[in-house]
Amino acid sequence: MSKKNQLVLLILSILVADQCLKFWVKLNHPTGEIIRVFGMNWFRLHFIENSGMAWGWKFGNETGKAILTLFRLVAVVIGTWYLGKFIKEKYAFGFLICAGLIYAGAVGNLIDSLFYGVLFDKGLHYSPILNDYIGYTGIAKFSQAGYSSLLHGSVVDMLYFPILQGHFPAWIPFIGGNTFEFFSPIFNIADASISIGVITLFLFQQKLIKKELQEIPATGTTNSTVSDQTQVL
Repeated sequence: MSKKNQLVLLILSILVADQCLKFWVKLNHPTGEIIRVFGMNWFRLHFIENSGMAWGWKFGNETGKAILTLFRLVAVVIGTWYLGKFIKEKYAFGFLICAGLIYAGAVGNLIDSLFYGVLFDKGLHYSPILNDYIGYTGIAKFSQAGYSSLLHGSVVDMLYFPILQGHFPAWIPFIGGNTFEFFSPIFNIADASISIGVITLFLFQQKLIKKELQEIPATGTTNSTVSDQTQVL
């Protein structure tokens, strides 16, 4: 299998896994529900919806949400062109894998923002009256009406790894006695794909990013014309 086909397979696998998990969670569980995977306390599915950027950040009202979705769409289009360029220029396969992870993650979250508002009957949506995003009760289902419009879907998150929980020692200034948790963010497969790609590139960029190498001839060459009149001293 060629590197191009392997990269396409990787991207499709991530997208299918990401969307299947999001669909399963959204169609079977209410928001806020926590499921301990295999009974483990440190690996949970905690269903929430994200109205804006990563880690729950928000980007204004409905207009801001549409701008953010369009920005993601433009980024994916540009990313598609760059992926083709990297493959054509024969970048190192490790670099292609990292680029593919980032690309797949971006597409995965773009699908939520683009289409979830018109696919499901319930979802985190903006209320002009409250000037804020509001949640919903019950379990969502597919609907032609939708809970919002195109470009205004909310991203589904569920992966939660509270590996270590406890309290800061009392003697630590300002935060002594406060609770701490590692790892607290709730994310999805697309987010994880982006993070793995970016972190790997950052840590191993010297090995992964292709460098242009100029071949040096084994023997010297000269453009000087040699004639019978040339004297060698």
